[in-house]
Amino acid sequence: MKATTPPNLPYKITFLTGAAIVIANMVGTGVFTSLGFQVIGIQSGFALLMLWLVGGLIAICGAVCYGELAAAMPRSGGEYHYLSQIYHPALGFLSGWVSATVGFAAPTALAALALGEYARRVWPGLQPTWLSVAVVLVLTFVHGSSTRAGSRLQVAITALKVAVLVLFIGAGMLMGEGQPLSFAPDAAGWQALVSPAFAVSLVYVSYAYSGWNAAVYLTGEIENPRRNLSRILLVGTAVVLLLYIGLNYVFLRSTPLVGLKGQVEVGFVAATSLFGAAGGRLMGGVIAALLVSTISSMIFAGPRIVQTMGEDIPALHFLAPKSRAGIPVRALLLQMALTLAFILKPSFQGVLVYAGFVLNLFTFLTVLGLFILRWQQPNLPRPYRAWGYPVTPLIFLGLSGWTLAFILRDKPVESLYGLATLAVGALVYFLTMYLANRRPAPLAKGAP
Repeated sequence: MKATTPPNLPYKITFLTGAAIVIANMVGTGVFTSLGFQVIGIQSGFALLMLWLVGGLIAICGAVCYGELAAAMPRSGGEYHYLSQIYHPALGFLSGWVSATVGFAAPTALAALALGEYARRVWPGLQPTWLSVAVVLVLTFVHGSSTRAGSRLQVAITALKVAVLVLFIGAGMLMGEGQPLSFAPDAAGWQALVSPAFAVSLVYVSYAYSGWNAAVYLTGEIENPRRNLSRILLVGTAVVLLLYIGLNYVFLRSTPLVGLKGQVEVGFVAATSLFGAAGGRLMGGVIAALLVSTISSMIFAGPRIVQTMGEDIPALHFLAPKSRAGIPVRALLLQMALTLAFILKPSFQGVLVYAGFVLNLFTFLTVLGLFILRWQQPNLPRPYRAWGYPVTPLIFLGLSGWTLAFILRDKPVESLYGLATLAVGALVYFLTMYLANRRPAPLAKGAP
């Protein structure tokens, strides 16, 4: 007789759902918006495609390292949990603080805003801000009602997204005569690879790849995480790497660089070049629909960080409870409120660099923590060990550190915003610890 899961047990996230969350988290606003900023400083087709290859290499090396950390410390929370255990709870809190705001709420808002702008291309009379708000509210309701329903929705809309993008890439390669842009390596292309513009452009690419670690925030809810989590991270990241190379090749092949410069809606511009004005409007509507899966995946994953923080930090205990279905409803509502606030956004480009800087900083520290954990706890059970260690983490640290250094030099304002966010988070942490320590200890039972 086939065994069934008792109805009162929380639904476990399968390998397929986990991979869908990773893919959907990554394929969002970044790939449809950031190329317009990259071509301002780089005009080599070879260097522009290498940006996406290097970004994918960074993400895959990071996924390999996170797979080991997640297998050794299988608890939801991602960087918050790893940094708290490896370094200090204060650093873990700061990463959770950043993830709750810049890491999930801000990108969710950016994806919702991009959805509204793409939809307006199809229906000019549409109010994009209200559409953005409506999509966030509806998806929050779905994920707050049932993990099973949310998982099925995530798999379905992510499968649709991948299928549509593969069709777009195929059509883009078959149609049009192509632009006079060479993708072969040449002297100018190799020179562009070591330029400051390449390093800063990697910020946009890293933002587009951010989400390769999305599944680690759900570790405690994944079916057999010690076995499945590393596979989820690697498969999801590899699929996105192939999609990104294909998409950017089509964007560059179909549209003159001057037509892409500074454009936020790159997908719409490229589709218009390929299929004409009507085709461009249609593709704008399709991209808007595809962004639903990105928004959904971030609404799904993000609250698990805040909920885990609520379990550990007394001042945040009100965010720890879960519903009977195992859903962190209070943390979900908090992220929804932050997302709606971020929809009244500052400069799109500024948010991309600002978010990229602080997120890269904590992934850098987390991968560095892999070396520290192996040194501190050599006998800790590790069901999965990072493939290619120590080369893969060193590649990640080298490329990420190089990018961070150039951001600090070339984008000081956005870097300062990131550091200011960390300073505010540090104040909040020490204030909560101070208040927790001032609380009187409870009287022993039976004491007068």
